[in-house]
Amino acid sequence: MAKAGTIGTIAAALVLFGCVIAAVHHAEVVAHRVGEPFGTLVLAIAVTVIEVSLIVSLMLSDAGDASTLARDTVFAAIMIILNGIVGICLLVGGIMHGEQRFQLRGVSAALCTLASLAVLTLALPNYTVSTPGPSYTTSQLLLVAAVSLLLYAVFVMVQTVTHRGYFMPADDSDEEAHAPPPSDCTAWTAFGALLAALVVVVLLAKALSSTVEKAVLSAGLPLAIVGVVIAALVLAPESLAAVRAARRNRIQTSLNLALGSALATIGLTIPAVAVVSLIIGLPLALGIGAKSILLLALSLFVATISLGTGRTTVLQGAVHLVIFATYLFTTVVP
Repeated sequence: MAKAGTIGTIAAALVLFGCVIAAVHHAEVVAHRVGEPFGTLVLAIAVTVIEVSLIVSLMLSDAGDASTLARDTVFAAIMIILNGIVGICLLVGGIMHGEQRFQLRGVSAALCTLASLAVLTLALPNYTVSTPGPSYTTSQLLLVAAVSLLLYAVFVMVQTVTHRGYFMPADDSDEEAHAPPPSDCTAWTAFGALLAALVVVVLLAKALSSTVEKAVLSAGLPLAIVGVVIAALVLAPESLAAVRAARRNRIQTSLNLALGSALATIGLTIPAVAVVSLIIGLPLALGIGAKSILLLALSLFVATISLGTGRTTVLQGAVHLVIFATYLFTTVVP
């Protein structure tokens, strides 16, 4: 039975990887049809909706500590995106193309919104005094959920309507971007296949999460690692798509994907989890610890500086990856 369980786990992991590859391919087809920045928005929202479903289902099934699962997963997603994905994209793009350019105004807008959302949802709960511990009262939680959703909605409006040019490539040299777009039929077929692949990803991630949780607990490791694994599994399609875009010298697309995903992770996940916790009566701890606050502040500070010139090199990528490696190590060895 143990052998069969191991074989099943390996098979599930292989199918999961295949679905990730398929999701990236179909997302790129849809993105090419609708154009930037709508294309990157499609994958960001789709993956985040799947992430919300996964977190809520795990909370309802009492997998681990339900009160901290959402917090750990959201914080892990931010660190993976802001340091891991961005770091790899900048490093790969710098190695292959030397220096890459992007629209500074769009990235600045995204970082400004991300910093506000991260502090309001993950840091401020530690300093409110109406309730003990890293939690909000019902009214405070409703306010933060509404503000998070509002800020994300305003950002999407700016990204896709009022200031769309801020998120377009800084130059027009990408031949692939000017290739004939696929037909409507092909795009809709790819969109349906993308949704199907993402559903399979979340179902397999949910199935594998219990195995990961048992392995973490049996190894005596912190339970926060489960949140890291969940976030990594769910963000795999976006990660691969962002790195592929950086390799093709499309760093603007990479940053749109990465920062847009981080914003969607907070702007959609926190309100959804907050509503579910209030309706069902589940406890919800959002405040992260002092070590995590320091790493979050460092990540936002470094991202603001490294992406503050409109040009990137391998150095910025290396710095982000060092912070990411430190985050992973201190999660395992707190």
